[in-house]
Amino acid sequence: MASQGKKLINDPNAVVTEFIEGLVETYPGLQYLDGFPEVKVVLRADYASAMLDKVAVISGGGSGHEPAHAGFVGEGMLSAAICGEVFTSPQVDAILSGIRAVTGPMGCLLIVTNYTGDRLNFGLAAELAKSEGYKVETVIVGDDCALPPLRGIVGRRGLAGTILVNKIAGAAAATGLSLDEVAAEAKRASEMVGTMGVALSVCTLPGQVTSDRLGPGKMELGLGIHGEPGAAVADLQPVEVVVSHVLHQILSPDRNYVPITPGNRVVLLVNGLGATPAMELMIVAGKAVPQLQLEHGLAVDRVYTGSFMTSLDMAGFSISIMKADEAILQRLDASTKAPHWPVGVDGNRPPAKIPVPLPLSHSGKSDDSLSRPQQLSEQGHLLEVAIKAAVNAIMDLRDNLNEWDGRVGDGDCGSTMYRGATAILEDMKKHYPLNDAAETVGEIGSSIRRVMGGTSGIIYTIFCKAACAKLKANTQSVVTSKQWAEALEASIAAVSKYGGASAGFRTLLDALIPASAVLQERLNAGDDPCIAFLLSSEAAVAGAESTRHMQAQAGRSAYISPDILATVPDPGAMAAASWYRAAALAIKNQYQVHE
Repeated sequence: MASQGKKLINDPNAVVTEFIEGLVETYPGLQYLDGFPEVKVVLRADYASAMLDKVAVISGGGSGHEPAHAGFVGEGMLSAAICGEVFTSPQVDAILSGIRAVTGPMGCLLIVTNYTGDRLNFGLAAELAKSEGYKVETVIVGDDCALPPLRGIVGRRGLAGTILVNKIAGAAAATGLSLDEVAAEAKRASEMVGTMGVALSVCTLPGQVTSDRLGPGKMELGLGIHGEPGAAVADLQPVEVVVSHVLHQILSPDRNYVPITPGNRVVLLVNGLGATPAMELMIVAGKAVPQLQLEHGLAVDRVYTGSFMTSLDMAGFSISIMKADEAILQRLDASTKAPHWPVGVDGNRPPAKIPVPLPLSHSGKSDDSLSRPQQLSEQGHLLEVAIKAAVNAIMDLRDNLNEWDGRVGDGDCGSTMYRGATAILEDMKKHYPLNDAAETVGEIGSSIRRVMGGTSGIIYTIFCKAACAKLKANTQSVVTSKQWAEALEASIAAVSKYGGASAGFRTLLDALIPASAVLQERLNAGDDPCIAFLLSSEAAVAGAESTRHMQAQAGRSAYISPDILATVPDPGAMAAASWYRAAALAIKNQYQVHE
């Protein structure tokens, strides 16, 4: 069913004017021509000096395709862009004004997308300019590969490939070539490029309702950029399947849209249509490159991915493929100040992207060098017992943690902690050097970092790595109780430093800080280390329970009302208290067995 879309616009009839106002405020190198808003021409702010000894390059058309064309105005690309109303060709007077504004003795090249309105309006403006003594040439771009080649007098539509033609022409003009030479390069480029688009939704014209032409689970193949229906409607397919169809359509030898054959070098442009996230466009690019290389036998020399020529808020993409040689690549690589040209793409692209090797750890120890000892020392055995008890306690608490977190967070605390606990148990069987306490604690952090993710994962990794560093400062083979207490204190300090939380923030520190304080206090008083550990674990449990009465100041719970928070303790604090208490009880039971 058609619906009214939500838009950040004031007056549907003023969207182009207000867009241009924002554009020139954003980019100091752009200006609009006097006569605005009736004359909607965006030009280089340095137009007076630029027109003296260079060919001017102008493009334009209906608005709604931003950043095309105004976003590609700048030194090394377009001298000016003529903006019509949404999906409407600009008026002849506006085009003529643009020609007059930026054209000097070297003349002007008009690059026009192949739509009847654009051809007529730009054509008449060109003839009027010539009658006034200006030198003007015109290149028509029709890069559409979706429709059968023979379309009567209409021909193929101009799509995103026009942007590549604009760049090549602008770079050629910047070198000082004559008008005929610039026009020849632009015409040659236009003959080398093919484009096809795929839409997942229909665009919404300002002030109008969104069409329901495309139903759920459907996509439109071979669409234009003005909301007109495509060549066909099909079921939505996986990205690689859609990309394969588009590439075969563009490169079809039967239809001969572009003169590209196996062994050629090409440029790939993946273009978003307005509402497609960059993530999805990158996925398209990632599928297109290997298919071009392996299935079509082409060398992909440049890849440009982003939104270049859109269709308002349409979801979908188009792919443009241009046959390349050194001359074309040189023009594409030439510097430009056009704000929306992807300046980060520059230079030769390797035929295959090989991952950069991971740098070795400064510790000098690789994962393969760490292994479980054949024989455990007394300390190693106690460490194993404590670790097992701690992770089993977390695994048993998974559902409770998820339930508590479901009320005050995103509901996955238990599952996240469970993943970490499972990894620790598995890795301990083979990889933990349990007789080396410092390295073992460090490896627990590595296990957590590999599988847990999220805030909890990084916090516990910091916790373990800080403890590891503190324990390594000890040169003795056996870690004393006092040193374990100092390691706990160092871990808490590191978590507080990087996470920003402290006591009373309703986090795991509200369990660990009182535990550390009691442990230090009892050891300094001369208590038996096992008893001191046990008493400190009781403090951890009490601290975790006390979080019911705290207002969260960190994490997602900070957004929850106090009334809801009071119904449950902090899941992170309860998890910390649980594993800490379980480890303490396991050590106590172990000593009782030996007694």
